[in-house]
Order: sequence, then structure tokens, then C-alpha cells
Amino acid sequence: MKVIRPWRAAILAAALLTPITVILDRTMAQSTISEGDLPAFAGATAWLNSPPLTPTGLRGKVVLVDFWTYTCINWRRQFPFVRAWAEKYKEHGLVVIGVHTPEFSFEQDVDNIRLAAKEIKVDYPIAVDNSHQIWDAFDNEAWPALYFVDAAGHIRHRFLGEGDYQQSESLIQQLLVEAGASGVPRDPVSPRATGAEAAADWKDLRSPETYLGRDRTQNFASPGGASSDASQAYTAPDRLRLNQWALAGAWSMQSEAAVASAAHGRIVYRFHARDLHLILAPPARDRPVRFRITIDGAAPGGAHGVDADAEGWGKVGEPRLYQLVRQQGPVLDRTFEIEFFDPGVRAYDFTFG
Repeated sequence: MKVIRPWRAAILAAALLTPITVILDRTMAQSTISEGDLPAFAGATAWLNSPPLTPTGLRGKVVLVDFWTYTCINWRRQFPFVRAWAEKYKEHGLVVIGVHTPEFSFEQDVDNIRLAAKEIKVDYPIAVDNSHQIWDAFDNEAWPALYFVDAAGHIRHRFLGEGDYQQSESLIQQLLVEAGASGVPRDPVSPRATGAEAAADWKDLRSPETYLGRDRTQNFASPGGASSDASQAYTAPDRLRLNQWALAGAWSMQSEAAVASAAHGRIVYRFHARDLHLILAPPARDRPVRFRITIDGAAPGGAHGVDADAEGWGKVGEPRLYQLVRQQGPVLDRTFEIEFFDPGVRAYDFTFG
């Protein structure tokens, strides 16, 4: 779960440095009751898959509002359930609305959102919340977040983060029955989740989300630390402690991302998790960036993710989350390295699962 409220972000950041990372993260995502009426979506800067929707027009429907941003790994792992609920209960009166509130500046581009929604198969209505006005109207705190609204337009429940899918589905069923729907199925969905959508290996997850932009990064181990926006040559230490990361080659440490100033820039990270993801963007859509990854200095083989092959090769062609490692064997401390063979790539954020 990504938390945006400053005090909760500080608590989470501190927690991620301890061995109880996963336990605390999931505890913070426990369900809470929320009161009040469904706010208007007047802050939407665009709508995808639907004309604009309003609380008045939705009266009589059960509404599930899903706050998301398309590079968020926590939302990606939740999404198979939301997608399955939207399909299963549509004919019984459920309307799912995805509120896309961006974290990174490239996620404000409607074309990027539209392409991601098509690739991930987000077929329900999407309110584009680039100015965070809908987020603020709901007093929301995290990605992902689910708000359950009854047919009278009252928010009956909210849930922040991943998990508790059966409880959430039971609540949807309850609200549909209350609304007078008949024949509401009671069996839970069992979505088939693959790639980045597969559930995390919580028991072996010991690495936290790590931002690479200068404003929010931590555990950066290159000698001299992060500099200003100007390009400079970085080096990586011979050894990294767990959850340290470093740059090598010519890089510019900008506010949101580390930007490769020349070819052959490298990023190194010492991690402990089954899955490793990295949010990357090319300098332009017509300028893809080739890369190769290694794990402990060798080609990944069967431990490669969906966006790299067994030899470690891949390409950054669009701004999105890339799954680079999915280990099949024992999960141990490993050293991940990625080398970019073209300049201009923007590296934003490591996430794990």
C-alpha cells in the first residue's frame, strides 16, 4: 500500500527498515468504516470508458470506487479481484468506477493512462483525477483504496491496501441484496493472476519500496550521495548492504527520477524478495532503451520477470512498471544490476513482491 498522508508515510518509511515490514504494512491496510454521501466527481479532468458519472445518476446502483494509479504494484495485485467483481456483478447492479490519481508526472498524460488501461484491461469507467480533487473530496489516504457505496448513495465502508478480498466481495453481495437485486451469486471469485498481478510472497519479502528521485530516495550508497539535477559520474561500491542501492555511470538525480545522461548507465540494488519491479520511462516513445539485467553477476535464467528474457535482455518502450525478476527457487539476499545501453532512461521506483 502506498500512503500519501505525511504522518502515515513517515510511519511506513520507518517500519520498512525493520524486519516486520510486511506485517505492519498489511496491518495499516485494515478496513475502516467511513460515513457520508458519495462525493461528486466534479474534479475529474477527463473520463475514459464512460461519459461523466454523477452521484445523482448513480442513485439506485451499488458503487465501488477504486482509487488507483497504473504503476502501483499494490493496485496491480488487487486489480484481478476488482476486475472480476465488475464483470460478475454488473448485471446485478454494481458499478465500478476507477479514480486514476497519479503519483508521477507521466501518469498525468491521458494517452499514457488510456494505453495502460487497454493493456491491463481496465474496462469499467475511469475518472482521471490529475489535480487530486476527487482524492481530496473522499479524504483518501492511499493507493489502492476501495469505497463501498450503497444504492442510496451512502459510503458504507472503505478499505485501504491489498487483501481481505472475500470480506470485500461479501460486502458487495450484501449491498446488492439490500438494493433489491435477486439471484446475487454467493460464491467468491477466483481470478487467475499472473505476472505483476500475482500475489506477493509476503513471508519472504524483506525489501521496501525505494524511490530513485532525489526528493524521496533513501539508502543511496554511491560515494558522495545524490547531487543536484546536473549530470555527474557515479560509482557503485563493491559491496552493498541489504536494501542499499547505487548508480554507476553518468546520471542526473532529478526530483522524481534518476535520468541516465549517457549509454551504459547502471543501477545496482541488494534485495530480498521473490519479485523485483522497476518503474521506467524512455526519453520518448520513439526512442526505446535497451537494457540487460543480472542477478549476482549472472544472467537471470529462470528467475527473469515478464519484461526480461532468460539472458536478461529487455527494452523500455513506454513509461510503466517493469517486472524484471521473479525467482523460482529459494529467496535469499541477491544483488540485482541493470545496465542501459542507450541514454535518456528515467528510473523512478523499485517495488518488490
